[in-house]
Amino acid sequence: MTRTAVSPTKHGVAEDLLAILTGTFVASLGLFLVQSSGTVTGGTAGLALLIGYAVDLPYGLVFALVNLPFFVLAVTKKGWNFMIRTGVSIGVFSVLTSLHPMEIPEIAIDPVYAAVAGNLLAGMGLLVLFRHRSSLGGFNVFALVMQERLGLRAGYVQLALDIVIVAASLTVVPPLAVLLSAMGAVVLNIVLAFNHRPGRYTGT
Repeated sequence: MTRTAVSPTKHGVAEDLLAILTGTFVASLGLFLVQSSGTVTGGTAGLALLIGYAVDLPYGLVFALVNLPFFVLAVTKKGWNFMIRTGVSIGVFSVLTSLHPMEIPEIAIDPVYAAVAGNLLAGMGLLVLFRHRSSLGGFNVFALVMQERLGLRAGYVQLALDIVIVAASLTVVPPLAVLLSAMGAVVLNIVLAFNHRPGRYTGT
């Protein structure tokens, strides 16, 4: 049986804006759960979290500063459209990471649950952003470029980078927290590797 070719469906502006709001909210809520448990996550979000343990600065500000060098990669390899969407996503994400602690000032959560649920939410949030030509910058950009240029799944590329971040967390968090962080990073990247594959999604 011959397959009928399906033309990519273009997203409208309203769909993209809603996706950015949805993706950043879900991802930031996931990060809040991770942070509340005392564990870390991977990517530039995890890197900013590690720096945040060492310096007394708002997480949103640290996250935005860490992402600055990756804007060059976003512009040169992905174009201005992607860079602008990513910049908006980073801005909204940074604001939301400050909002959650104010709305949920105290939370007692099991670290295992937080590591799994938080990274699952973060992975789903990133997936929404990826499918609307956006990201949270940093390692996300590099992973997407590797997938498009070399055919490597973005989830696996990011997992390799996340292992480095999680290993570095040994300097600031207890070994058990590092183990939970590694488990969480695997959960996050499995979401991306299984759901964001070349040719799988036809939206543009």
